[in-house]
Amino acid sequence: MAIILALVSALCYGTSDFIGGVLSARLRPWTAAFTGQFAGGTLLALLCLARGTSLSAAAVGWGALAGLGGGIGIIYLYRGLSTGRMGVVAPLSGVLAALVPAAVGVITGDRPSAISWLGMAAALPATWLVASSSENEGAEGSTPRAGLGEGVLDGLLAGAGFGVGFAAVPQAPASAGQWPVAVELLVAALVAVIGATLAREAWLPRTRTALLAVSTGVLAASALVSFVTATHHGLLAVTSVIAALYPAATVVLAVVVLRERVHRTQAIGLGLCAIAVALVAGG
Repeated sequence: MAIILALVSALCYGTSDFIGGVLSARLRPWTAAFTGQFAGGTLLALLCLARGTSLSAAAVGWGALAGLGGGIGIIYLYRGLSTGRMGVVAPLSGVLAALVPAAVGVITGDRPSAISWLGMAAALPATWLVASSSENEGAEGSTPRAGLGEGVLDGLLAGAGFGVGFAAVPQAPASAGQWPVAVELLVAALVAVIGATLAREAWLPRTRTALLAVSTGVLAASALVSFVTATHHGLLAVTSVIAALYPAATVVLAVVVLRERVHRTQAIGLGLCAIAVALVAGG
């Protein structure tokens, strides 16, 4: 059950990223980030209120920490996009998003089987390969070494932020229901507003296109709910690695919907993803 829920989380995250990528051509990224996070958080908060779920201090604390990490991750991910180093930023962020919660899980007592360890080890390069770009990143007249260094820093900070989110939100008590996820998304929306303000970029949704970004928030909320539920049925070290395979879903959707071509590196990564899931599930 835990592996299935983690895969559902990866699928929802990957779909959310795909839709966000399509919208990015017509919508400012800060607007998309705020709209999606705020919509998803508000929806979950209303659901918790309707169910009468109590909001505890632990739920707020862990949710806020996760939202701070996720929000910072979004800021540096978008900074990487703006510098044109996505081929560096995306793989690094995906791998660290898996490594940080996996390390936390092991430190706090998770003991995966040998087969699961093998699958987790395969999942990390799989995420890198799927998220990698085949395009030549260098530009005429640019300084490749400096650009690469900037991309590495953005990727590390983005992945660390996302990893903190993955590691923190499952620590909230199960009795808190979906409140921790709602708080996480709302805090991430606030962080996006602060980041946009500091960057002097617009973030308020002003067009009908911005309403489409609501779907990314609903999918992100679904992904987080599935992930947290998965951690209640399985090990954080294992479920976080499977959930971090979300770039595979984005690539598959791009191929099916947009008819994009899969280069050899991505194809190898997708195959390795399947092997990693099979190993983890078998363990």
